[in-house]
Amino acid sequence: MNADSATPARWRLVEIWGDTADLGHLAWSIAIGVAVSLAGYLVASRVLMSSVGTPELARAYAMLAGLGGCVVSGLICAKLFTPKREVIEGTAADPRWREEVLAELAAEHGGLGSVEDLPPVVVREMKELEIYELFASYKPQSAKTAEGAAS
Repeated sequence: MNADSATPARWRLVEIWGDTADLGHLAWSIAIGVAVSLAGYLVASRVLMSSVGTPELARAYAMLAGLGGCVVSGLICAKLFTPKREVIEGTAADPRWREEVLAELAAEHGGLGSVEDLPPVVVREMKELEIYELFASYKPQSAKTAEGAAS
């Protein structure tokens, strides 16, 4: 694939609320949402006007039907338009990156403290997330430098 064929696909993607969406799928999703929710509202309004005592109550129930149409349209769009992102899990993360993140956390909060001070519930959760050893073995850069100078 050459660079020219990749460019049009990139221009079709937009970022909305921190997520990436295909512009064509977004337009279709909006159209489906409007059509299904408006149809739900109008049909319910027509049916309920003749069966409910007051017009205000009929409109309120019709609005609920329109909201139900929003949920149905969301389900339809979820089936029609699959996610575009790829989530890649791996254990081959760069250790330097982890060290940088821990150093940044320590700098922001004036140190990380000690894992021995944590409640057992937190320790158990950290072990489940497989980050306990990372925090337990962390030593600030200044401590590493002092250890290296002492050796």
